[in-house]
Amino acid sequence: MTQFAKSNFFQNSKKRLTRVGLGGEGILRTTKQKDLAHSVIKEACEQGITYFDTARVYMDSEIYYGNYWGNNPAHRETIFHTSKSAQRSRKGAMAELAETLNRLNTSYLDLWQIHDVRDERDLDLISRKGGALEAFLEAKELGFVKHIGVTGHHDPDILRQAVEQWPVDAVLMPVNPVEEIIGGFLTRTLEAAKRKGIAVIGMKVLGGKHYIAKESNITAGLLTRFALTYDITTAIVGCSNPDEVKELADAGRNRNYLSSAEKKEIIRLFSPQAKRLAFYRGSVFNKSGL
Repeated sequence: MTQFAKSNFFQNSKKRLTRVGLGGEGILRTTKQKDLAHSVIKEACEQGITYFDTARVYMDSEIYYGNYWGNNPAHRETIFHTSKSAQRSRKGAMAELAETLNRLNTSYLDLWQIHDVRDERDLDLISRKGGALEAFLEAKELGFVKHIGVTGHHDPDILRQAVEQWPVDAVLMPVNPVEEIIGGFLTRTLEAAKRKGIAVIGMKVLGGKHYIAKESNITAGLLTRFALTYDITTAIVGCSNPDEVKELADAGRNRNYLSSAEKKEIIRLFSPQAKRLAFYRGSVFNKSGL
């Protein structure tokens, strides 16, 4: 696996960062599943994955991580740990950051992300005086977080505006065959991120596993490789067991890039149901006329 060499901000990181990362969904977004969650985190470490994702709202995800790093403190200093806050006020975001650091059993985050920005109201609440953006900038200045980012999967133009207007170092957005068909995130948002020189992290790679269709040879590994054909920094996938982590890691190590013909065939299979399969976009379809 390779370093994040495509983004100016990641070039300053002393940590080796990988093409694929462990998402905070899957078994991690549960409660009372500590043993299985730890087996997934352990497998990711053993496979050499160094990007670990979570969010304050992902049930016990942060707690699972914190327990694991507490028992394996040396691992924490070799990996790139992220989390997110969906709070829209400075006060709320700072409170969640304190909780996140405590739950993760760490003194800092490598990347803290403004979570799930959906509409103009979110942009306004976060940007205004006393808004969450103040907390993110303050936390970075104080050293509690190394970098800040923004995430979204509802409206590509809203996320594009966040990328253009805010001093973020990274953007987390959907990257999958459906997005290639519909357009928006892989065109306007991605282009804005590349112009700014920030990191792009791909999510919704498997569409919550709804996109896997083994009868058509559409596997998790193939969808991950599909995401990595785009000019992104890394792709994250939530895993439910160690075998899924192995498949993710194998996809990250695979240097047999998909051909143009292979990509076209994957896109052809998804085209008839693209709108329905982009379930995570919510009401943006009604607004855009798609």
